[in-house]
Amino acid sequence: MVTIPITKRGAEKLKAELHELKTVQRPWVINAIAEARAQGDLSENAEYDAAKDRQGFIEGRIRELEGKLAAAQIIDPSQLDAGGKVVFGATVELEEEASGEQVKYQIVGEDEADLKLGLINISSPIARALIGKEEGDTAEVQAPGGLKRYEIVAVHYV
Repeated sequence: MVTIPITKRGAEKLKAELHELKTVQRPWVINAIAEARAQGDLSENAEYDAAKDRQGFIEGRIRELEGKLAAAQIIDPSQLDAGGKVVFGATVELEEEASGEQVKYQIVGEDEADLKLGLINISSPIARALIGKEEGDTAEVQAPGGLKRYEIVAVHYV
């Protein structure tokens, strides 16, 4: 079975969503279907159709989350000892060589990525360029605007 790397925080987020779906959303939609059935003719019952569609979505998402959690390799970045190398879960401070702009990213799994929060997907071009490098190294990233070069200012495991 293929394992999917995910941070501890990301796994907790998926577990919370799964719990919400199973304990709140699923019972609610079952109740909505029962109420719609009580109204009689199901062939022209929009509430019934909508509730069945919602139930299909919820059940599909539950299966998806259970599969992801079963295949997850949970990594706690604070427990990493990668000797200063950029690895999954590491937080990296970068400086773009051309502009001097500084940015900070944490390399996370695909379900956790959120660029606004500085969380980048392990399979993104910038993360792939950073993996294995150390503080002081330069990473080249092919961006839509052309080639960008970043100096790795610091690597943290938090």
